[in-house]
Amino acid sequence: MHRIAAIVLFLLVWEAAPRLGLVDAVFLTPFSEVVVATKDLAVSGALWEHTQASLVRSLAGFGIAVAVTIPLGLILGWYQPVADFLDPLLELFRNTAALALLPVFILILGLGETSKISIVVYACAFPILLNTIAGVKGVDPLLIKSARSLGLPPHRLFQKVILPAAVPTIFTGIRLAGAYSILVLVAAEMVGAKAGLGFLINDAQFNFRIPDMYSGIITISVIGLLFNALLLRLERRFSTWRTTR
Repeated sequence: MHRIAAIVLFLLVWEAAPRLGLVDAVFLTPFSEVVVATKDLAVSGALWEHTQASLVRSLAGFGIAVAVTIPLGLILGWYQPVADFLDPLLELFRNTAALALLPVFILILGLGETSKISIVVYACAFPILLNTIAGVKGVDPLLIKSARSLGLPPHRLFQKVILPAAVPTIFTGIRLAGAYSILVLVAAEMVGAKAGLGFLINDAQFNFRIPDMYSGIITISVIGLLFNALLLRLERRFSTWRTTR
């Protein structure tokens, strides 16, 4: 209830501030006008068109990153020599911002869907990879010794001990990647796209359709909240072994 009250208070301040002249209503449109603009965009189909374009790119990049980096992270977390060999390269790339490489992706892959999905994959990969490695390395050694003493083969050890213990940390990386998949894509769509929420925001700002611009921003926020809520439910589903209070 407190969280809902805080959001309601924020929206009331947003509505009141431009109407009372505290801020320029030209640049900060009252919330009610943004709602009307959102309804108009939804009725025309434009909002769904841009949302669908962004979701397809975001989910594609996010899914590829999950499919590739979780197995890689399990390998690097378990086999220390491989991790030591690749660690300098990982440190180099994880400290290079995804948006800084956007021109490189565009030059190599063009302005089409491939470059946008690829930049999302890059942005999502490192939170998942590093948290997966940390999750595997953070497993209690006593659990591993106990499992080995019971004669569990390596594949069963991974299945019964390593993966369940690492799930919470892995999902922390997945949730971070979920946020990055949307934020980075929106920025990429502002540079070169003909559809997508980033394009909608940039086009509305350029043509001074300020309510439409805020409508796009709110849509992104709602998608982010829903995506995070979905990932939280998945985490709970895969972490049912943990004791709940």
